[in-house]
Amino acid sequence: MYNTNIFTDLLQEFHITLSEKQIEQFIKYYEMLIEKNKVMNLTAITEYEEVISKHFVDSLSLIKVFEVRQEVSVLDMGTGAGFPGIPLKIAFPDWEIVLIDSLNKRVNFLNEVITELGLKKISALHGRAEDYGHKIEFRESFDLCVSRAVAKLSTLSEYCMPYVKVNGFFIPYKAGNIEAELDESKAAMHVLGGKVESVNSFNLPKSDIERTLLKIKKIKSTPKMYPRTAGKPAKEPIK
Repeated sequence: MYNTNIFTDLLQEFHITLSEKQIEQFIKYYEMLIEKNKVMNLTAITEYEEVISKHFVDSLSLIKVFEVRQEVSVLDMGTGAGFPGIPLKIAFPDWEIVLIDSLNKRVNFLNEVITELGLKKISALHGRAEDYGHKIEFRESFDLCVSRAVAKLSTLSEYCMPYVKVNGFFIPYKAGNIEAELDESKAAMHVLGGKVESVNSFNLPKSDIERTLLKIKKIKSTPKMYPRTAGKPAKEPIK
């Protein structure tokens, strides 16, 4: 029914090979996404090939900047319909992944996906970054925090950096020219304990879609006052 060669061909650029079971999980995820999208807004992208390229392959582009190894703990902040967290979980089943989103309906959908696909060592939580960031079981306890959420880098850093272990990484997925945004976020990075290790810009395989992955290393603990109370990081970014 679906041309899976499109998917496997695109992933060759990242040297990712999926098993038959993993491909089936991606197809099932696609079907569930499209079905649920009829009753709630999960994605504006619904065509099979576009979802493959702009959601699945894009999510997995992380491996251009992050070395794949076993037993990595990952937090996906503002996961929405599950990107990049669920594609990463399917492709790298040994990774332990937590998905956080502020909309309960989306979290319910993610839990349906997790159950239907038989995914282990992954959970979807309803709540705000500002709240979970102060919980002892989450604070500075992840090797990696990722986010495709649309927010200014200084704000997104305050949402995400408190979760990252010292010597761990925060990798936001950004689009377009981010020089000005990077410049504006320098103060926030410094305060939150992060340092930009690399800026990697590229086009997604066989497309003109631009993607930039920032690799931000946590070099010291985040002060306890961060993240600030709900709404503050967006309204009053650290300067």
